[in-house]
Amino acid sequence: MVTGRCMKEKKDREMKNTKEVVMKNGMKALKGACAVCGTSMFKIVGKA
Repeated sequence: MVTGRCMKEKKDREMKNTKEVVMKNGMKALKGACAVCGTSMFKIVGKA
């Protein structure tokens, strides 16, 4: 699984239900939810 920063808990957590998206500027990102609290998470991964 992918890890990211949960803004609600202020800790690094694993993401579940991740989906790769492309932002307006052409960079790739991962959208998902925190595996612990369910808050939506977003992680930028790099250029397309």
